[in-house]
Amino acid sequence: MTDKPCITCKELYEFLADYLDGALVPDQRREFDRHLGVCPSCVAYLDGYQRTIAMSKEAFGPADEPATGKAPPELLKAIREARSRST
Repeated sequence: MTDKPCITCKELYEFLADYLDGALVPDQRREFDRHLGVCPSCVAYLDGYQRTIAMSKEAFGPADEPATGKAPPELLKAIREARSRST
């Protein structure tokens, strides 16, 4: 183990997306993992972040699927009215 201080929670948050994408260089990844090994709050934050991403993907479904159903008439009317006001 090293005597070097761990990265801070703020630093962990700043690199979270890169961590999940596997884009951190090995030294950064080790420091990230080292921080997670001593900070239960960041472990919980990471878990919540990952679950949020998973739920969002599940809620919206695959992007290549066509939209189903029709738009409500009230929405179409509001769009038409907004367009006519902007021209």
